[in-house]
Amino acid sequence: MRPLDGITVVTLEHAIAAPFCTRQLADLGARVIKVERPGSGDFARAYDERVRGMASHFVWTNRSKESLTLDVKHAQAKDVLAKLIEGADVLVQNLAPGAAARLGLSYEALRDKHPGLIVCDISGYGDDPLNKGPYRDKKAYDLLIQSESGFLSITGSADEPAKAGCSIADIAAGMYAYTNILSALIQRGRTGKGCRIDVSMLESMVEWMGYPLYYAFDGAMPPPRAGAAHATIYPYGPFTAGDGKTVMLGLQNEREWEAFCRLVLKQPELATQDRFASNSRRVAERQALRALIVEAFASLTAEQVIARLDEAQIANASMNDMQDVWVHPQLKARKRWVEVETPTGPVPALLPPGQNEAFAPRMDSVPALGQHTESILAELGFSRAAIETMQNAKAV
Repeated sequence: MRPLDGITVVTLEHAIAAPFCTRQLADLGARVIKVERPGSGDFARAYDERVRGMASHFVWTNRSKESLTLDVKHAQAKDVLAKLIEGADVLVQNLAPGAAARLGLSYEALRDKHPGLIVCDISGYGDDPLNKGPYRDKKAYDLLIQSESGFLSITGSADEPAKAGCSIADIAAGMYAYTNILSALIQRGRTGKGCRIDVSMLESMVEWMGYPLYYAFDGAMPPPRAGAAHATIYPYGPFTAGDGKTVMLGLQNEREWEAFCRLVLKQPELATQDRFASNSRRVAERQALRALIVEAFASLTAEQVIARLDEAQIANASMNDMQDVWVHPQLKARKRWVEVETPTGPVPALLPPGQNEAFAPRMDSVPALGQHTESILAELGFSRAAIETMQNAKAV
C-alpha cells in the first residue's frame, strides 16, 4: 500500500509548477486526473521533441497521470467538472489568476458542497481574493520570478547575471504545493475538513533566498555574483586541472584549510600566512589564492586532484554534463533508474528521492493527450451517446 492510495487529485494544470506537484502526489499512489485542452493539451507538451518526439519537461512531470481532454469553457464542461469534483479529494490549478473562480472552481464556491475538499491554487504572485496585492494579475514565468525574487542579482559572473539552468522558481512552488497538500491531508484526517492552499512562486523563491537576504540585512552589501564559486567562502568552487577538466571543491573551516595546503597543494607554509589566515581574508585575497591553486593543479589530472582531495577529506565533485549524469556510478549502484512507458516507447526515469522500505513508488506511463477521456467519462456515468455528443461538439 502506498501512502496516497485511494486519494483522487483533479488538476487543471500546465507548464511545470502544478504538474511537478501532482506528479509527486502520483508517485505516492494518488490517482491524478489531468484536465487538458482538446487538440493541444498542456502547452508543455510542445516545448520540444527531445524524448522520442515528446517534450522533455512533459515527460519529467507527467508520468502516472490520466489525461482527460475537456474544453472547460464549453457549456457541457460544467457537468463534467462537477462530477469530477464530487469524487476528488484534492483540486489543483495553476490557471491565470481568477480563471478558476470564473469557472466556479474556487474554494469559496466549492467548500459548502464539498467540505472535505482541499483546493490548491498555484500562481506567480498569490491569488488570495481578500489580499490581492498590486502584482496579483501580472504574468509570471520562471525566469521572471527568478528576477523578481532577487535570485538573478546574486547569480552569474561579476559582469553579467545568469538564470538557473532549470526551472527553479517553478520547482520551488511545486514543492511547496506538494508539501502543503500532504499536510492538509493529514489535517483533514484529524478534522474532516478541507482547506484552501495559496502557493505563490514569488514567495517560494524568496523563502529560498533567505541566506542572501539576511547577509544583506539592514542595508548591508549583498553577496557578490561569483559564477560557480561561493560568494562568501573561499576556496569553494571550480578549478581547472592540468588535463583541462574542472574539479569542484569546497573548504568549510580552518582544519580543512590546513589539510588542503599540506596534502593537496603540497605547500604547508601557505596555511600560516597572515593573508590567508581566515576565511574572510581568503575571500579578500581570492584572486591571488586562485592563481596559486591553479598553478598547483596544472601538473595534475582531474582524477589526481580528486584523489588528493579525498585523501585530505576535502569535499569535492566532478563537473558532470548531462551524459555523465545519465551514467553516474552512484545512481547506477543504488539502482535509481527504472523504465516508464510513454506513447512513443519506454524511457528511463529516476525513482523519487527518498527510499522508503514500506512501499514502492508508483512509476506508471506518461499519458497521451486525452488517452483516458472516454474511460473517465464512462466512470462518471456518461453514456456512450452522451460521450459521442460531447466529442462531436468538441467539448472533449
